[in-house]
Amino acid sequence: MPEQPPTDARKNLAPALESRRDQVVSTLAAHFAADRLTMDQLERRMDVAQRASTPAELDALLADLPGVEEPAPAATIRRADPDTVRNHQVLAAVMGGVERKGHWTPARKTLVVTFMGGAEIDLREASFPPGEIEIAILAVWGGVEIIAPPEIRIDMGGLAIMGAFTQDRGYVQDPGPGAPTVRVTGLALMGGVDVMVRYPGESARDAKRRNREERKRLQQESRGKLK
Repeated sequence: MPEQPPTDARKNLAPALESRRDQVVSTLAAHFAADRLTMDQLERRMDVAQRASTPAELDALLADLPGVEEPAPAATIRRADPDTVRNHQVLAAVMGGVERKGHWTPARKTLVVTFMGGAEIDLREASFPPGEIEIAILAVWGGVEIIAPPEIRIDMGGLAIMGAFTQDRGYVQDPGPGAPTVRVTGLALMGGVDVMVRYPGESARDAKRRNREERKRLQQESRGKLK
C-alpha cells in the first residue's frame, strides 16, 4: 500500500483537488452537451469523479476525450473604499460613443445619455461601493449595453417607446444574499438598453455558445429523467 501523505499535506491538497474535480465535472458536462458522451457514460464518469481522491484519477477521466475550452472562470467582485466613491457621474454620447470598462469604480448614481450614439458599460472588473448603485439611462435614437458579471444582481425597469429594455442572464446561477445590486432605470426612445451576463474575458460569441451548449445539456438531462 502506498504511503499516505501527512495530515497537513492532505489538508493542503484538498482545495486543489476539489477545484480540479469541479473543472473535470464541468468538462464532462461540456462533452455530453457536444454529443461526445452518452448519458450512461456521463453518469459513470461523474460517479468516479465524485469518488476520486487524487488529481491523477480525475485527469484519467478526460484522457480519451478531445480537448475543449475550459469553463470561463467566475468573476471576483471588487469592493471600493466608500470614501473614494463619487455620488454622481454622467456618461454622454452624442452622435458618438462612450465606454467604461476594465478597472473602474461606478458612482452611486450614474446618468448615461445617448443621442444618435452608443454606450458600453462593462462591470466585470469594476469595484463596487457598499449597498446599491443606480444607472439611469436616457437613450434617444441610441443604445446602451451593460455587461455584468454573474456575481451581481441586476434590477431593471424602464420605459421604452419604439425601443426596448432587455435583460439576459443566460445559464448562470442567481447571485446569493449580499451580492452587489445594480438598479437600471430610464427611458429608451427609439433606442435600446441591453443587459447581459458574461464571464471575465468572455466575448458575446462565447457567451452564446456557452448558453446554447448548456441549454442542450439541460434538455438532454431532462429527457433522460423522463425515460
